[in-house]
Amino acid sequence: MENHHRGRIPISMVAEKELDLLSRHLDVLKNVRDHGPIGIIRLSQLTGQPQHVIRYSLRTLEHTGVVKPSAQGAVITEKLNAALEQLDATLDQMITTMTVLKKTLR
Repeated sequence: MENHHRGRIPISMVAEKELDLLSRHLDVLKNVRDHGPIGIIRLSQLTGQPQHVIRYSLRTLEHTGVVKPSAQGAVITEKLNAALEQLDATLDQMITTMTVLKKTLR
């Protein structure tokens, strides 16, 4: 388990792990957008993540339709802008929900 999870209660660890995963996927997506077409080895070098982790993120991003493979490496698709707009709205909703949850703890 990663060091920044020490001392956390299990109920919060699930949310933290999901947020870490989202952050990693977005880091991979940003690098594909900025440097694509790009291969797994280069993505691994840029992100500092192991190649098997990059493969998983790319599969996830391919499944959502924002990245596609090409002969030269991963590239973004025309669905990127719409997906980012939806993610932005979802993150806003999550911030609102988290703010309400924090208030219920007081």
